[in-house]
Amino acid sequence: MTDLSSRPWFDDVDWLTLPDVAERLGTTASRVRRLLEDRILVGARIDGVRKVPAVFLVGGEPLHELKGTLTVLADNGFDDDESLDWLLSDEESLGTSPVAALLAGRKAEVRRVAQSLL
Repeated sequence: MTDLSSRPWFDDVDWLTLPDVAERLGTTASRVRRLLEDRILVGARIDGVRKVPAVFLVGGEPLHELKGTLTVLADNGFDDDESLDWLLSDEESLGTSPVAALLAGRKAEVRRVAQSLL
């Protein structure tokens, strides 16, 4: 398990507990756990509590482009912590973090870069 708290982006992330995510999505915490299991969302254990970056929620829904991107990362052997680290870190080839590029509508470019990772 990666120590995400040592990453430069960690303190800039607004972390939500699963009940907080459920409230924002208008659903239950068990449904949020299913979203995590199905890799529609990704989160990490922080101080023993499972949390999700708020940036992964847009308009009361999970960021639509996240699911396919997480699938590409998993296909390349990335676990949840590694996926979080890549999504939230600045990616030189994108000129920003992959999640910022996804939010800007650059899904194909982000996935192309993700496919090239080994």
